[in-house]
Amino acid sequence: MPEDTSELLKVMVPLLRIRPVIEDFCRFGGGWAAPHEPLGSGWAQFHIVTRGSCVLERTGLGDLTLNAGDILLLPHGDSHVVRSANRGVLRPIAVELRNGVRGKTTPGTPMETELLCGRLLFDGCDENPLLAALPDEIVIRTAGEPLLERFRRLLIDIRDELDSGMPGSDVIAADFARALFVMMLRDHLGTMDTGNPTLSLLRHRSTARVVLAILNDLAREWSLEDMAQVAVASRATLVRSFRRHGGIAPMTFLADLRLAVARQRIAGTTEPIAQIAAEVGYGSEGALSKAILRRFGVRPGALRMDKRPLRETEAEAGTPVQTIAPDDLRTPGEAAPTPV
Repeated sequence: MPEDTSELLKVMVPLLRIRPVIEDFCRFGGGWAAPHEPLGSGWAQFHIVTRGSCVLERTGLGDLTLNAGDILLLPHGDSHVVRSANRGVLRPIAVELRNGVRGKTTPGTPMETELLCGRLLFDGCDENPLLAALPDEIVIRTAGEPLLERFRRLLIDIRDELDSGMPGSDVIAADFARALFVMMLRDHLGTMDTGNPTLSLLRHRSTARVVLAILNDLAREWSLEDMAQVAVASRATLVRSFRRHGGIAPMTFLADLRLAVARQRIAGTTEPIAQIAAEVGYGSEGALSKAILRRFGVRPGALRMDKRPLRETEAEAGTPVQTIAPDDLRTPGEAAPTPV
């Protein structure tokens, strides 16, 4: 691992106190779709594909195909839909609670795709601006590599500890979850080009001071002179450093970062859009809405889980996607009305 990446990890990792929630073990076949609502500030979501393939849908960001061996982390808890690669008739999803983990299946169809899903809670996230620097998704491709088995073992250990109820099990599970996330972060940062200018700039002291200052106060009316003062450099030197290490001009970086953080908060929380606009440095909700529309092709409200395509597909299928929970108080065989 490059020395600058190692230094970045040392800075980020102590700030990331993580608590795990292992939620679903899914074994699906045929057509299926599972929408996920925004989790709120401090929550991340992960999906590990152990067999078959699936598609991740997020409004404004396009589709992402995941295959066996792929591990997906959504650091900002965005609303999204995980669905079958086949857009055919959607089948109902049955749910059975086993040892605190939901087992989800599509009854009557051979299993084609297997997923392990859950959440991570970042404690003290409001005190850690570096979380905003993480990309919209981190995808680790582990097919044919021993890394997949290492991740699976860690997740099984987390689940077993939480199920045991033994003294200290929550502490041990949290340590396992922290290790899991750091391994994913290390793999992501260890690539030669993460494609994320913010992380690239954080690797170098000459630009990291400016990035951290901006992340700590996005609402400030930053000027190039302000940034140069933080960097203890001339404006020309600062521009050269940003272009060399991040491939971007400082003021362009500021505009892109504000828009990225705004999108993260809109898709990952239920906070008022006007509040988000003010806190990330936009003069008004209208100004943010125009910027979102230019970049992502949709209005801000559409980033908060547009379920219309799912409902249309359900109507065509004639069978709504339902949660069947045999352990609750419903009459045996009665299906819950809420989508998965």
